[in-house]
Amino acid sequence: MLVYVLLFNARTENEGIHTLKVEDRNIVLMFEDEDDATRFGLMLEAQDFPPATVESFEFDEIQEFCQEAGYECKQVPQGALATPPESNVDQTDWDPDNPPDDAPNLPSGSASPSDDEANLPQSELDRIRQQLEKLL
Repeated sequence: MLVYVLLFNARTENEGIHTLKVEDRNIVLMFEDEDDATRFGLMLEAQDFPPATVESFEFDEIQEFCQEAGYECKQVPQGALATPPESNVDQTDWDPDNPPDDAPNLPSGSASPSDDEANLPQSELDRIRQQLEKLL
């Protein structure tokens, strides 16, 4: 089953996946419908986020990525009309203009690498990236 996620700086060295920060958890939204993901991305842009790219992935691949990166994931059913929270974090973990030296390569672009991701060995990050690139 395909799901759609929002990526920033897609297909660059500094890509990022959109997450919702709930307490100390990062949650990746997996939209069942591409139009719903696009709508959510436009609402983020209206809140002064950089433009997001909607990318499709297999459900299992995103689940595995989230598990390995220390993220949680939430499936958004078609037509659910998810809306971004009214308040956003003051400072993101991801800098759209400056990739950190140890930034993980996330699935076709992902925003806000967490501290847990920065501790993954480079070989594991390369393996994840290769698996996700096979989807394209």
